[in-house]
Amino acid sequence: MNRLVTAKLTARTRASTSMAFSVAVARNSGYSAVDEVLEVTADGEPVALTPVADVHGGILHTLTLEQPANLELNYRAEVSGVADEPEKDDADLVRYVRPSRYCESDRLLPTSYALFGSLQGSELLSAVREWVSGNLSYVSGSSRHTDGATDTLLARRGVCRDYAHLAIALLRAKDVPARLVSVYAPGLTPMDFHAVVEAWADGAWHVIDATGLAPRTNLLRIATGRDASDTAFLSTVGGSLTLDTLEVTATVDTLHDDDGASLVRLR
Repeated sequence: MNRLVTAKLTARTRASTSMAFSVAVARNSGYSAVDEVLEVTADGEPVALTPVADVHGGILHTLTLEQPANLELNYRAEVSGVADEPEKDDADLVRYVRPSRYCESDRLLPTSYALFGSLQGSELLSAVREWVSGNLSYVSGSSRHTDGATDTLLARRGVCRDYAHLAIALLRAKDVPARLVSVYAPGLTPMDFHAVVEAWADGAWHVIDATGLAPRTNLLRIATGRDASDTAFLSTVGGSLTLDTLEVTATVDTLHDDDGASLVRLR
């Protein structure tokens, strides 16, 4: 499998702004080749980024600009082959069953048990995907960046991160480890960064995408974490900025079909 992805963003920063970008493809073993270029300019001049290793192969790139500037980031990666399947990590099976900022599984525990009863394993994953897909409406711009799974459940609408947060919370409420993964998604329309769920069942991590907007077999991992607070493509960790434009592309040599129901692993 050969996948080509790009990301471009422009922004205006204020003085003393520190940023963390999460746009680079996760460096997991198994790929036969990863050819990538990441370039950032401030007022047209190249600036150096500091790579920081994140969990699950993710890479953050950090930057601090002392003076206000017009920032432009360009990323391009061509990835050949598929990644090795994620290995079992006992710490992950604890970490990703806990409630988190956007996935309030403790608040949704009664709801999850009422909806899914005694279902377990792959049957539970399928039931959660079908319920979230059938009970939410995908509406661009309908949610706030502060909305969590409970807000999404009440509003019954959202975008990919909202679908993912609700599915994660419902699964964790049933003691199933589940985490959010930001991905490049060939076939996605409209094209953007995409958010999906990885859930632990039957001894492996499986991908759930209740939006059904892109084939799961083509997805390319960027970042993995408890929820969107761990996987945002851009975070300010000091100062502030205004994002002006964001352009994302993702293509694959063969776009596979996906019935949405089968067990698929993110590779």
